[in-house]
Amino acid sequence: MSVDEDESFAPGAGSVDRSPGPRGRSLVTLDDYRVAARPLVEPSAWDYVDGGSGDETTLRENEAGYRRYRLRPRVLVDVSHCDPRTTLLGCPVALPVGVAPTGFQGLVSPEGELACARAAGEVGALMVVSTYATARLEDIARVARGPLWLQLYVFRDRATSEDLVRRAEAAGYRALVVTVDAPVQGRRVRDLRNAFALPPGLAAANFPQAPSEHPSAELGERVAQRVDPALTWDDLAWLSSLTRLPIVLKGVLTAEDAARAAELGVAAIVVSNHGGRQLDGSVTPLDALPEVVAAVAGRCEVLVDGGVRRGSDVLVALALGARAVLVGRPVLWGLAVSGAEGAREVLSILRAELETAMALSGRPDLASVDANLLHPAPRPPYHPL
Repeated sequence: MSVDEDESFAPGAGSVDRSPGPRGRSLVTLDDYRVAARPLVEPSAWDYVDGGSGDETTLRENEAGYRRYRLRPRVLVDVSHCDPRTTLLGCPVALPVGVAPTGFQGLVSPEGELACARAAGEVGALMVVSTYATARLEDIARVARGPLWLQLYVFRDRATSEDLVRRAEAAGYRALVVTVDAPVQGRRVRDLRNAFALPPGLAAANFPQAPSEHPSAELGERVAQRVDPALTWDDLAWLSSLTRLPIVLKGVLTAEDAARAAELGVAAIVVSNHGGRQLDGSVTPLDALPEVVAAVAGRCEVLVDGGVRRGSDVLVALALGARAVLVGRPVLWGLAVSGAEGAREVLSILRAELETAMALSGRPDLASVDANLLHPAPRPPYHPL
């Protein structure tokens, strides 16, 4: 599963398929894939993938936040070769874009996570596998060519979480991504109206169904029954004692929590509001990113997810201090349209757009991307009283 810095992962190695898609429309942007995917996914499953919590204000703001920034390009810079390669927790990757953990990918594609892992590996990208995958974590690892991290919920039944940790380590996963922003389920109105449940034949493959869970029960209710709402900072020591894998915290949005995480030795933070699916009205990850970066002061890596739809969005996030971004829904759109090929092309579009934005901004590598690229300049870091 390692990613070597060989020619197969060289900048520009991937090609973007610009052939006509459904209804004759060429698929050249992520939004093209969204339009093409929607009629291919069962309506209640689409609402599960597409929706957020509450009035979906935060869901919309996640994307809108990127539009508030403008780029300050430098000219007469040699951009004949732009290199988007980086490392994540020491592992080389071909681009600073990874696949965010999205559960139940089998809702949009028969091969689900297996196809997604192949796609990520083909472009040299990180994939973060959801605890609630529809394929076993070991099976995903067997088909993956790129690095894998496992997203982990800590369950009321701690033995279940312990088992997942040990299985992930044995299967070659490189980090554990602990979701910390979902002690309870957000009010996902679309799912509540649809009484959304998994269709027959689809299940969370990584653990057996608990006796109290009925297959037709609403999905949110089933997840809430498992996740431990009493998880605290003190439990990180317990988790670290189980494994040699680095611990990543996903769902941090404040300087205070970022500083505490860094003090406790986490390897990385994912600045995230769960794709707008938890607390509606929360700060967007992009707005929170500068204060988180300032608070950790280089003590751990910082990634961000939520609302990335263009390669120029990736460039904005990097200029604000992120080491990489994670994308979720767009990869699912690609899976829905054409399985592994569609997911690969979504990631390839982002890479092609990023390389173009780097060249036109006069930034030939990621080391040259900093806050001076942005107008207006980032707001001063937040300092709590």
